[in-house]
Parts: sequence; C-alpha cells; structure tokens
Amino acid sequence: MSIRSTRSTVTFASPFRLKATGEILPPGSYEVETDEEAIEGNGHIVYRRVATLLYVPTASGTRVCTVDPAELAAAIAADAQRAPHPEAS
Repeated sequence: MSIRSTRSTVTFASPFRLKATGEILPPGSYEVETDEEAIEGNGHIVYRRVATLLYVPTASGTRVCTVDPAELAAAIAADAQRAPHPEAS
C-alpha cells in the first residue's frame, strides 16, 4: 500500500469553527495536508483519501487536527460568501 501526501494553504478572512478543533479559530492562513492511499486494479491506480490534517498555530508551536474534508470545504465556502465583494463601477 502506498500513501501520497499533498499540502496546500487555505486562508480564512473571518473566524471559523470546525468540530475537530473544538474552538473558534481566528482568520489567517492554515496549512492542510491530505493523505491518500493508492488502490490498484484493472490496470488503473486510483487514490482514496484517508486523512485530512489542519495545522493550527498555537502559542507554543503547531497543533495538528484531523478534520472532516467536507466540513473544511463548507467552512471555506462560507468564508468566501462572507468576504466583501468589490463593488461594480
């Protein structure tokens, strides 16, 4: 079994909450790591997500929280809806 990991950064303009963190997190940029395992079959390789990790900065370093990817995507979408939109001229 092979695992691949990808990292990305998400930026929140407003405070947000995820169940896994147990708190309201401040606006800012957060690292996200997605781990996927390879599943081979019929000459094709597909990947299945096995973990989504959110790196939360703390006063003493960084805390890693395993989060629900659907909940994270919903929080990102909600934040985008709250972001101010430039007015048309």
